[in-house]
Amino acid sequence: MNVTEILEKQRRYFQSGATLPVKFRIEMLKKLHAAIRAREDEINAALQKDLGKSAYESYMCEVGLTLSEISYLIRHTRKFAKEKRVRTPLAQFASRSYKKPTPYGNVLIMSPWNYPFLLTVEPLADAIAAGNTAVVKPSAYSPATSEVIAQLVADVFPPEYVAVVTGGRRENAALLCEKFDLIFFTGSQSVGKEVLRHAAETLTPAVLELGGKSPCIVDETAKLKLAAKRIVFGKYLNCGQTCVAPDYVLCHESVKEQLITEIRREIAAQYGTDPLSNPEYGRIVNEKHFDRLLGLIDPAKVVHGGESDRNTLQIAPTVLDAVTPDDPVMQEEIFGPVLPILTFRELKEVYAYLADRPKPLALYLFSQDNRRIKEITARVRYGGGCVNDTVIHLATSELAFGGVGESGMGAYHGKDGFDAFTHTKSIVRKRTWIDLPMRYHPYKSRLYEKLVRMFLR
Repeated sequence: MNVTEILEKQRRYFQSGATLPVKFRIEMLKKLHAAIRAREDEINAALQKDLGKSAYESYMCEVGLTLSEISYLIRHTRKFAKEKRVRTPLAQFASRSYKKPTPYGNVLIMSPWNYPFLLTVEPLADAIAAGNTAVVKPSAYSPATSEVIAQLVADVFPPEYVAVVTGGRRENAALLCEKFDLIFFTGSQSVGKEVLRHAAETLTPAVLELGGKSPCIVDETAKLKLAAKRIVFGKYLNCGQTCVAPDYVLCHESVKEQLITEIRREIAAQYGTDPLSNPEYGRIVNEKHFDRLLGLIDPAKVVHGGESDRNTLQIAPTVLDAVTPDDPVMQEEIFGPVLPILTFRELKEVYAYLADRPKPLALYLFSQDNRRIKEITARVRYGGGCVNDTVIHLATSELAFGGVGESGMGAYHGKDGFDAFTHTKSIVRKRTWIDLPMRYHPYKSRLYEKLVRMFLR
C-alpha cells in the first residue's frame, strides 16, 4: 500500500468519527501499553542491535518512559478531552461560552534514531489520546527498532487508524508531499527546515523538536563532586547521542581544574577505566557520525579519553580543555561523547556568549546561589532544563518538553502532548428565548448606545 492510499483510508476512518469517543481512545492506549509490555525483550534486543544499549538503559530511557507517558494519558485523557466553560461577557447575554478540544485529524509523526522507540511511540500515544489517526515514520538509521515498531503497531491497530511507513529519504519525501492535518517532527535542525518548508506549501501546522548546543553552566558556588557526577551521566548517556545532552561546559575559571578532576574520576567510576570494553557502553549509530565526531576531537586538547574503535563504532568518553569558541567542536551540535570545557570570569561574559548564538534546547546550571539561579533562568532563552542536574526534566509528564527558536517550536508530554495534537474550538452557544436589539441597524437609539458603552469598557 502506498502513502497516498494509506492517507486516504485514514481520512475516511477519521471522518467516520470512530476515533472521537474518549472511551475508544483510552481502550487504544491500554492496548498499546499491553503490547509494549509483552514485547519488551524484542524492543531491548532491537535497541541493542541499533545502538548498543543495555537492557537497563533501554528500559530507563525508552521503554519505561514510554509506558509512564501512556499510563499518565490513560488516567487523564477523559479530563483533558472535556469541554471547558468560560465566562461570557454581559454583552452576549444570554449565552454559554466554552472551549472544545478536538483532534486535528490525520497526523504525521517523523522520529529520529537516537531514542528510536521513545521518540516514536510517545508522541503516537499523545496523538491517540487526542483522537487522531496517525502515520508514523521511524528513522532508517535504526532499522531494527523501526521493524519492531512496525510489527507492534500492525498487531495492535488497523492501518486505517495507525500505520507505519519504513524506509529512507524517498519515503520521507513522499510523505512530506502529502497533505496532513499536523506534522510532528523530531530530528536535526537541517531536516527540520525541510519539513517546515514542505508544511508551508500546504499551510500545515507543525511541531518541531530539534536540537542545538545546550550549555552547562557551573559557577564557583557549585558542589563540584555532585555536579561532575550528574554532568557525566547526562553527557555520556547513549554515548552523548541525546538531544538534551550537555553539549559543553561553561565553568568559572576558579573551579575549572577541580571540575575536570571530578569529571575524570566520575567517568572512571561510571564506565570503568576502559569504557570501550564495557558491555553496557553503547556505540555511535553509524560510520558517518563516527568520522564526524573524530573530526571534532583535537588531540592536543584531550585531557581524558579520546580512544576509539572503528570496528565497534565506539568513542570513549572524552573531555577537551582549553577550548575556544572558534574551535571546530564549538561550531555544531556535538551529539556524541565529547565534552568541551570553556571558562568565564564574570557572569556577563556568559550572557554575551549565549546571546549571540542560537537558542538551545536545554540549559543546565550548577549553583548554590539562589539569586543567580533566578537571574540566569529568567534571562537566558532556552527550551527547558535543570538546576543542579541534567536531562531529567524530560522524564515527567507534568512538564512540557520542547525548544524555542532554532531548537524547535511547540511542546509535548502529558497535557501538553495532548494539546499539541489538539485544536481547541472556541464556541458561543446563544440562547433563543431573548435577543438583545442594540447590535442591529439602525444605530439611532441613545439608550442602545449607552448600553453598548456600558457593556464594552
